[in-house]
Amino acid sequence: MASATPKEIVRELPPLIRVYNDGTVERLLGSPQVPPSLQDLQTSVASKDIVISENPSISARLYLPKLNSHIAQKIPILLYFHGGAFCLESAFSFLHHRYINILASEAKVVVVSVEYRLAPENPLPAAYEDSWEALKWVTSHSNITNGEPEPWLINHGDFNRFYIGGDTAGANIAHNAVLRVGVESGGLVGGVKIAGVVLAFPLFWSSEPILSEPVDGFEESSAMQVWRFVYPDAPHGIDNPLINPLGCGAPSLASLGCSKMLIFVAGKDDLRDRGIWYHDAVKESGWEGDVELVEVVGEEHCFQIYHPQTQNSKIIITRIASFLV
Repeated sequence: MASATPKEIVRELPPLIRVYNDGTVERLLGSPQVPPSLQDLQTSVASKDIVISENPSISARLYLPKLNSHIAQKIPILLYFHGGAFCLESAFSFLHHRYINILASEAKVVVVSVEYRLAPENPLPAAYEDSWEALKWVTSHSNITNGEPEPWLINHGDFNRFYIGGDTAGANIAHNAVLRVGVESGGLVGGVKIAGVVLAFPLFWSSEPILSEPVDGFEESSAMQVWRFVYPDAPHGIDNPLINPLGCGAPSLASLGCSKMLIFVAGKDDLRDRGIWYHDAVKESGWEGDVELVEVVGEEHCFQIYHPQTQNSKIIITRIASFLV
């Protein structure tokens, strides 16, 4: 009887994830998944899970803040893409569930948090494709004629105040979605316009360091390693327009399909300079919208997700809430 083949690592992205020769994937970081709730104990926000598409499998967690039951209220909609280097975390994970509960309560918005497919099981561009389908699904509710409408969007969503956003890899997805809206003819279903986009600590990179990024070790930077892992066949590699918005063949940022943009960077984040670089590029592109950059000094990458109760996290959440009006 032949002995079983020893289980060996064939690919890995330390300290995040490992892939073994039997096809199994081990995620070394990330928070556990948690169920939705009819009423969150801390915020009174209701949440539920819905299916957007069965093939490919795309789902989402919807959040509805507590509203005055005696008044038919229409409130802004936020389509949100979670972070996690395209290979970790989930719309159903504890960290993002807690954060979105707080944000939905503070901003009084309906949130659709997208559960897109992750690499390496589904390499990029799968996450971009899933997120685009989710965007079309949400906006279809502005003029729905068939299918199963989602009552929270129909009854409470104001499609004149429709926003998208995300953190880190999710912010990268949001950028690419809003750029695609601006580039493609025909726009979104029902003529819906994206009022604005929130990019928190966005993941961008390129083959050359910019601003104060160090030259030594640049080829082995975390962002470079992540991109190789999640999109190994990317045309033009790290200068693919999906990760390098100023790369060869990238659409002009003047085409961004929204009217305002809010970008956050953190002082101790390795992606800090990229957020500043992107902000400056948008301003210089000829885009006619309003872009604002907020730097939070002394903080780490995505600190508001991990520690939402700190003073700086509360400032970020309040700033986002004031943007989503």
